Amino acid sequence: MHGPLAITPDALANEAMRLQHKLGAGLQSLREVGDYDYGATGKEEVWRDGKVVLYRYVGAKAPTARVPLLIAYALVNRPYMVDLQSDRSLVRGLLERGEDVYIIDWGYPDRSDRYLTLEDYIERFLGGAVDALRRRSGLDRINLLGICQGGAFSLCYAALHPDKIRNLITMVTPVDFHTPDNMLSNWTRDMDVDLFVDTLGNVPADMMNFCYLTLKPWRLFVQKYVGLVDILDDPRALEDFLRMEKWIFDSPDQAGEAFRQFIKQFYQANGFIEGGIEIGGRAVDLGFVDMPVLNIFAEQDHLVPPDASRALKDVVGTDDYSELSFRGGHIGIYVSGRAQKEVPSAIHDWLAKRAR
Repeated sequence: MHGPLAITPDALANEAMRLQHKLGAGLQSLREVGDYDYGATGKEEVWRDGKVVLYRYVGAKAPTARVPLLIAYALVNRPYMVDLQSDRSLVRGLLERGEDVYIIDWGYPDRSDRYLTLEDYIERFLGGAVDALRRRSGLDRINLLGICQGGAFSLCYAALHPDKIRNLITMVTPVDFHTPDNMLSNWTRDMDVDLFVDTLGNVPADMMNFCYLTLKPWRLFVQKYVGLVDILDDPRALEDFLRMEKWIFDSPDQAGEAFRQFIKQFYQANGFIEGGIEIGGRAVDLGFVDMPVLNIFAEQDHLVPPDASRALKDVVGTDDYSELSFRGGHIGIYVSGRAQKEVPSAIHDWLAKRAR
């Protein structure tokens, strides 16, 4: 058959043979794939509160930075995305440049955590980790790097406790939750979150994952698995793919009460912009974020559109505000080859200019 697609019997036969070869090679590749576990960097526990653990990353050389850098990731995924593998590790890049890097692992909430609130996550857990590092370092203030929802938590904490944060970095962090291109916000704007949480209790991880995947259904449900055929005969590429898949589906459930509060105050009420966010009875006003701020966002981010992050400039109280955009998406900003070259250096250089 001849036509616009130029599909001929020979072309179909060649494609069938190529596919057969790839599938055959894939069986061998799967036998050769070793342990595709996550994490490229050793770490040690330095503080704990229940399921929440603060780790210090241990690099090949001692840090030269005097001020610790604490990373706060989102609740909806596991934080090892920042240290996925040796050649895709924001953490390793920071350690190589002399930073002293710590991370909060929020753990896996269960039914006993159903009534954890935003106050628990921001004041008790994040605040507890900050205070642990202040004691450990002997410093009044530390550096804080908040990522996605962890960035929103970090902004709240910095506004409530500006005396404890020396420099604040936000990455792919939503600030204006009502930009027109924010699909997640549009989905949740009219959601009866009270009925949702009262019915489910904790929010199941599988439900959250399905929502994120349906934001780009063709790319995330079909295209990437079709593309998998092309790497079946490459054990290293297959291992990288499986490691990423493991991270995507290794998601904790969400503590019901904290989820309810976050959806209402942030997604529905757009509290950073319109006001009304309260943590433990205290109003959050980003005008009190008066320390230096570096705001990093991804230009092709479908979860946190760039305009949602850019809004930070107009609401923080600091005179030392910097903004950096990087090509890539919400995950690519941690794991792409370009990100490995650019992001750790940008963070380190910005912090180094403010070391005092």
